[in-house]
Amino acid sequence: MSTESKKENVEVWEDFVNIKDLVWSLLICSITSLGGYLVAPEDQQPLLFGLVGAVLGFIISTIIIKPKRQFSYTDEE
Repeated sequence: MSTESKKENVEVWEDFVNIKDLVWSLLICSITSLGGYLVAPEDQQPLLFGLVGAVLGFIISTIIIKPKRQFSYTDEE
């Protein structure tokens, strides 16, 4: 890992993630889940609408933010 990429990455749950991508995904999921909660009818299932919004935000985040991992396989024999 280069020095430049170490500055942009932070360790989360024993894995390194890009700070910019993490913030974008948090914003997208927060906006969609809060939007789902606020759009829900007053006396009917706002929790369900918020959960659907969170899942929708997760799907949008996985489409927009691509993985940056590169795996290399080395044969030890």
